Amino acid sequence: MGDPQPPRYAARLNSFKVGAETYWPGRNRVTTADLLERAATVEGLNAADLNYPDHFEDASPGELAAVLGRLGIGLNGLAMRYYSDVDFRLGALTNPDANRRRKAIDLTRRGLDALAEMGGTLMTLWLGQDGFDYPFQADYGRMWDDTIAAVRELAGHNPAIDIALEYKPDEPRSYSLMGDAGTTLLAIREAGAANLGVTLDFAHVLYAGEMPAHTVHLVNRHSRLLGIQLNDGYGKRDDGLMAGSVHPVQTVELLVALRRCGYARAIYFDTFPDTGGLDPVAECRSNIETIDRLRAVAATLADDERLAQAIARHDATASQRIVAAALYGAGG
Repeated sequence: MGDPQPPRYAARLNSFKVGAETYWPGRNRVTTADLLERAATVEGLNAADLNYPDHFEDASPGELAAVLGRLGIGLNGLAMRYYSDVDFRLGALTNPDANRRRKAIDLTRRGLDALAEMGGTLMTLWLGQDGFDYPFQADYGRMWDDTIAAVRELAGHNPAIDIALEYKPDEPRSYSLMGDAGTTLLAIREAGAANLGVTLDFAHVLYAGEMPAHTVHLVNRHSRLLGIQLNDGYGKRDDGLMAGSVHPVQTVELLVALRRCGYARAIYFDTFPDTGGLDPVAECRSNIETIDRLRAVAATLADDERLAQAIARHDATASQRIVAAALYGAGG
């Protein structure tokens, strides 16, 4: 199996607001361009995702494209954010008010237009507001039908742009309408648009009770894997810990799966240095260094015939010894 090109690495741009009062002393406002310039100081970070509309409040798509070009950072894509608008508290694409639902769709269409203006081709939809909190609160059938209709309309707005659905079991709603891989794949199948796919967030996958590498297989079998967001956590919530810090073996298995399926898109670090006040530049660099090391381990395991034979036999004892030796070195 040949060695693929090194991945493009992107990171959560809002992480670089941490310590703003020290990094930009005396500044009353930190712009999107400021955040991009700070992110560009991370060795190995060569791509960026921007949130729409949040990151476009102080600059136009053309201006931000120029900043990215000046910094030598590629645009991975845009991600829609509906949380800043109180009109979407009860849902964006599932809002019971048809006017508010139309507002969310039109906002997303403008996001797609901004993405096209910047020359990008990937829009990620995390529908965090689209869910419910109580029994007898929501008409599940109507919510589902409204979501499928909206996703189908958005996919048709610009078929040259890929739209990735990023699922999450809950938060901010108690239950998300699309909370796991199976539900998301069903929605994509019903919407029936060729430019739809899935973005997988490692921590979301864990606390959906899924095995990341298995989910990669399901997504590639029934749809397309359009994005990978790496982080880690304890499987109870979206912890946003540094990649490989809690589940290194599952992370390596995921990287093996990505290698085998030919995934060549960016790896995005969706981690939260702001939770503990970590230096975001150092935290991002640690993510890159860890994943570079784990990718090297994954490269050896992907071609390991002994591991392939152990897996074929479902021999966990043998496979775990092989993986442990690759990760931690041969035993004495």
